[in-house]
Amino acid sequence: MNWQLLVVLALLVASIVMFAINRPRMDVVAVGLLVALPLTGVLTVPETLSGFSDPNVVLIAALFVIGEGLSRTGLTYRLGDWLSARAGTSSTRLIVLLMLTVALLGAFMSSTGVVAIFIPVVLSIAARLGISPRQLMMPLSFAALISGMLTLIATAPNLVIDAELVRAGEDGFGFFSVTPFGLVVLVLGIGYMLVARRFLGAGSADDSTRADRTFGHLIGDYRLADRDRRVKVGRGSPLIGQRLGEVGLHPHGLRIIAVERSRWLQRTLDVTATAPATQLARGDVLLVDVFERRGDLAEQLRRLRLRALPAGEGFLAERSREVGLGEVMPPPNSAALGRTIGGLRTRELYRVDVIGLRRGAEAFTGSLADERVRLGDTLLVVGAWEDVKRLTARSADFVALELPAEVREQSPAANRAPFALLSVVVMVVLMVTGIVPNVIAALIACLMMGLFGCIDMPSAYRSIHWPTLLLIVGMLPFALALERTGGIDLAVTALTSTLGEGSPVVLLAGLFLTTAVIGLFVSNTATAVLMGPVAIATAEKLDASPYPFAMVVILAASAAFMTPVSSPVNTLVLGPGRYRFGDFLRIGTPFALIVMVVAITMVPWLLPLHPGG
Repeated sequence: MNWQLLVVLALLVASIVMFAINRPRMDVVAVGLLVALPLTGVLTVPETLSGFSDPNVVLIAALFVIGEGLSRTGLTYRLGDWLSARAGTSSTRLIVLLMLTVALLGAFMSSTGVVAIFIPVVLSIAARLGISPRQLMMPLSFAALISGMLTLIATAPNLVIDAELVRAGEDGFGFFSVTPFGLVVLVLGIGYMLVARRFLGAGSADDSTRADRTFGHLIGDYRLADRDRRVKVGRGSPLIGQRLGEVGLHPHGLRIIAVERSRWLQRTLDVTATAPATQLARGDVLLVDVFERRGDLAEQLRRLRLRALPAGEGFLAERSREVGLGEVMPPPNSAALGRTIGGLRTRELYRVDVIGLRRGAEAFTGSLADERVRLGDTLLVVGAWEDVKRLTARSADFVALELPAEVREQSPAANRAPFALLSVVVMVVLMVTGIVPNVIAALIACLMMGLFGCIDMPSAYRSIHWPTLLLIVGMLPFALALERTGGIDLAVTALTSTLGEGSPVVLLAGLFLTTAVIGLFVSNTATAVLMGPVAIATAEKLDASPYPFAMVVILAASAAFMTPVSSPVNTLVLGPGRYRFGDFLRIGTPFALIVMVVAITMVPWLLPLHPGG
């Protein structure tokens, strides 16, 4: 063993220890490695920094952007709504549908992003069903991890291993090469969690309670229940052709909050369409706030040729991803003090409406338009989320209080959902057919989302998880350093001498276990970077196909079920699920062994060790 190998191994061990204790952050450790490796003399500076030009690093960044586009257009939240409606009151049905939905989404976007999206959805469903989140959060994280076994682009370790195959002169995997294994694991995972949830403890239904104020709280606090209506502009309505700034509905006690229009073969709620210059047309559906009862409402709507439509209970809360609510109050030097609420002209100036007023602990129930604003009053405003959030930035007359929890679920580009779906379909088709490289296909999808307005540049940059990219860039040179100093050969010799060269299946099992054990202490991405070269070199020593060995590492890297630090998705559910470290070890270890059995059984069958031999 030469001194350069000793230095590289020392850096590797130090990195693993720092990854395990999470001190400092993993991306900081990765940057430290980029500084240290050239100083060893093993690699040059261009070789150390070559990860920044790796196509898979760009591909992973593009996939983060695509995932954000799916979130901003509301496609992910619509799946959550569908899940809640289909699950009903059955926790068994809920777990099955939850794991299927999360695995499907995670196959095409960041699993970490999927889990972050579904945590509030699951908490809400748990509260509604009166069950503990402990029963649901681990199935959520397991499904997200399993999603990494469904497509090549589902998780970073898959792309790292595929890049290692290409670097070794092989063709790499196809888009769906990993899918047969993932489908079997998904079915087994659903069955396993239906049994294993009994060992998580019942917990308390109160565990699901969130301190955040929601639309429901605000509607109750301001006594707005049963004030929202949906009405359709019919033939002959006097509102047709009128601009919203000219529509005189206030004498009827009505206020237009949003306009729902047909667009791209679907009806979308366009809050921004309520600008004063917007003209109403026949067929428009109006979301109306009945702020004051002035006579028979049904008769008033009939005279205006407005047909009442079913809105469902709490329609305003149901459309919380398009319609925003926020509480504001005037500071002592505000110009709003002493003015009537109608005289504030919030619609013309800020594109929001005041629909509620509280003085102290009491909600004001009289005519808002003529009521004067006093110091200490709290106003409830409604409008597009961006306008609600920008209100205080655009005016020194209002101070924003905490926004409701639904602000995290907003879909600012909900009317662009068909385009987001089209972008993903185009990307998948290009990847499956191989017309262009995967990274070009993903970049084309990003450009399409930007062109169609599914995402803007600030959101795109914010969506990229830079620590993950830095971790990959920092760890990629290790493979070259270990190969150049003889570390890969040493690891292969140790693996084959320990397990023997006679039984490839035993070697595959050993490779799986080694990868899984390393994954106990470091992220699955870093594990893939370290074990990919070892797997391919082992296959070369045995004169076998590299594909089964590489596939085993892919499956083992995604089988990061055993600790909350082995994958970000586990870390995310740790708090909401009220789990301890031992819960993952107790529940995750048996299932990791099940995945290993699937791997060593199916991989040699579908990916022969000696094709054509």
